[in-house]
Amino acid sequence: MEEEEDQQKLPDLVKALVHHLLSLNLPPNSPPLNPNSPEFRNSLRYALRILSSRLTPSVAPDAAAIADSIKRRLASYGHSSQALSFADLFSKFASKAQSVDKKWALIYLLKIISEDRHNNTTATTLLPNLNFSEPATSNKPSNNGGVLLVSKDPENRRDIAFLEFVKLVREENEVSEEVLVQDVLYACQGVDGKFVKLDSESKRYVIPVSIRVPRAPRSMVYNLCELGVLFRKVSGYISRSMDRFPNEDVGTVGQAFCSALQDELSEYYKLLAVLEAQASNPIPLVSESASSRNYLSLRRLAVWLAEPLVKMRLMADLVEKCRVLRGGAMVGAIHLHAQHGDPLVHEFMRRLLQRVCSSLFEMVRRWVLEGELEDIFAEFFIVGRPVKVESLWREGYRLHDAMLPLFISPSLAQRILRTGKSINFLRVCCEDRGWADAATEVVADHGTMARRGGFGYGETDTLEFLVDEASKRIDKHLLDVIFKRYKFKEHCLAIKQYLLLGQGDFVQYLMDIVGPELSEPANTISSFKLSGLLETAIRASNAQYDDPDILDRLRVKMMPHESGDRGWDVFSLEYDARVPLDTVFTESVMTRYLRIFNFLWKLRRVEHALTGAWKTMKPNCITSNSFTRLQHAVKMQLVSTLRRCQVLWVEINHFISNLQYYIMFEVLEVSWSNFLAEMELAKDLDDLLAAHEKYLHSIVEKSLLGELSQSLYKSLFVIFDLILRFRSCADRLYEGIHELQARITESSISSRDQNKSRSQKQLSEKSAEQGSWIADGRKALTQRAGEFLRNMEQDLDAIAKEYSSLQEGFISQLPVQQHVDLKFLFFRLDFNEFYRRLCPSM
Repeated sequence: MEEEEDQQKLPDLVKALVHHLLSLNLPPNSPPLNPNSPEFRNSLRYALRILSSRLTPSVAPDAAAIADSIKRRLASYGHSSQALSFADLFSKFASKAQSVDKKWALIYLLKIISEDRHNNTTATTLLPNLNFSEPATSNKPSNNGGVLLVSKDPENRRDIAFLEFVKLVREENEVSEEVLVQDVLYACQGVDGKFVKLDSESKRYVIPVSIRVPRAPRSMVYNLCELGVLFRKVSGYISRSMDRFPNEDVGTVGQAFCSALQDELSEYYKLLAVLEAQASNPIPLVSESASSRNYLSLRRLAVWLAEPLVKMRLMADLVEKCRVLRGGAMVGAIHLHAQHGDPLVHEFMRRLLQRVCSSLFEMVRRWVLEGELEDIFAEFFIVGRPVKVESLWREGYRLHDAMLPLFISPSLAQRILRTGKSINFLRVCCEDRGWADAATEVVADHGTMARRGGFGYGETDTLEFLVDEASKRIDKHLLDVIFKRYKFKEHCLAIKQYLLLGQGDFVQYLMDIVGPELSEPANTISSFKLSGLLETAIRASNAQYDDPDILDRLRVKMMPHESGDRGWDVFSLEYDARVPLDTVFTESVMTRYLRIFNFLWKLRRVEHALTGAWKTMKPNCITSNSFTRLQHAVKMQLVSTLRRCQVLWVEINHFISNLQYYIMFEVLEVSWSNFLAEMELAKDLDDLLAAHEKYLHSIVEKSLLGELSQSLYKSLFVIFDLILRFRSCADRLYEGIHELQARITESSISSRDQNKSRSQKQLSEKSAEQGSWIADGRKALTQRAGEFLRNMEQDLDAIAKEYSSLQEGFISQLPVQQHVDLKFLFFRLDFNEFYRRLCPSM
């Protein structure tokens, strides 16, 4: 009830105040003021409008600050005691007047009143529009053209001059400032005004030269209308982009960009609406009354449009840069403009990028947690393509660098790529669904962060943390599947044992049983028969205890052959690596394994040939008393030839034994040991692939199969062929010696023994067919034996000479090889510096 009574008293108090103020200005001896007169009602209505307005002074609503200002003012005028009294009164007022809401407003009112008193301002100045006078009795000039003539200048020279200036300005200006302001507002909306129009050539809003407008307003209009040109560019881009949205060149990121720009234009439209409302008020001509009027001039308009102009320039620049961009490339271009020192620009770009990046971050979230690549418009920085299952990991997905935003580092992009790729690899190649549990754990541990819209632009650390957590769990699950379910380590060991000939008993038995078959021409060999021999070698060696699945993958492969090739040249073993192991053991990888197998197989063949030659050369094979019947010269030549053959065998065997030791132990075993160590440290499939690639590369480079060792490799194969020639020569030598032994023994048998004679006749016929010595007599036998031994010694000398030359050439190349292990091979072959003394140039 008390509040209602107070509300009813307020109009009466205002009416009494207005009546009092107007009564103070009445001329002397005039009748009392009539409350019902039009002048009183107009003044009362104006006063009520002022009191009910929301206008506030341009000061901070801080009562203490205003009180300090008053104290400083009193102190500056020398009223220190009054300043202290005011401070004491203000403290009491602040502590006891709890019911007063706006203490600062009351203090400010007292400050204004004090200043007005100090300046000798009358009550008329406080409320100028309540001035009451009768035009007939007043000696003052009336309000003329909006100019109030005051009594301080009796002749009104200043105001008369101002009126003349206003008249002159109006004569020089064909267009008023109000009209120019209205046209500028039209131009800011991309619409031609009455006088301000768009020039088709310069694409700028200009005032035609034929219209008289001073240079300053014309220049100001030209500068302000830049906003309209920029607005047309931005709004045109939005309309064109949205019209063709389903097309691939726009995409979801482009749509979000247009939506963000449209929201900024909506705020711009609101500002223009406010400015148009202010533009309807006339521009005052007297500066004293300007503060009480809400009008819009060109200068005020320039202040209002300063911030929108900065934003519109930025948006127009973005539109120009993003015209041909889409997806991540568009986000990256916008991000470049966000690196700005102006807080206004930085905040504007951050707000814009929050909207633009939303779809991109949603693609990242779905990729790292679900492995889904929903990129209809090719906007994502990860690109997928249809490939075979075995090529899914290596070729199925890749980074599109042009679409990678700058705020996502290449290392983070690689982790994002690998995480989603791991999910798809598990789903497609391994037929495993365990990754879903790992993704669920990530979502459960990180809550809203891992859900849709959980992070955005400016939260790169959050994104990186989410990606790291997801990749750790999913990669660990993938490696568990590869190692435990698909037995990756066991298959690598099987390839080492069989393709790299690490299973010694199996390799030796296989070479023994396939040797006769492989000595035949390649086009006459049956691969089915060789497969049967492979099964026999497996059953006869410790290989039979291996996993049946591993043994089932081991097969015989006959390489393409030409006429003249032997079985040794085309025989090889292959290992069937099925999905998902074929991701590691790709076709190119198995081709490299095949090269290594062929090299090792040739080395084992040479070693096998030397072993066979040694079996033939055993001393007890040629010790017999039958050689005592030979002439001394022939006997010495025989001993010399045998010694030459054995010395050459020892020299060759030294080279092959050290080379084989180097390959089998310093190359294969060391590389395998390193591979096992790196396999244990692998954190993801890429690490595992890199470890296997390093393992295979190490074997290829150390085994003379690399690009930089081709000359060594070719020299070594020439030496291998020469050793096989030596084996053939040694076989012919010992076959001849055994035949000579048989002939000498046969000639000593009594002709009276018919059975032995019959055997001798059969042997003689057989030897005669072969062009042997048996058909001849003892003299001819001795003569032909000497000739045979001389020929064999010459052949051995030729082989020894050629071997020495090839070996020196091979060994001389080892010290200059880049790989350090090949230098160790040189040390093994020349540990006593024998070859260095023979060839000082080494």
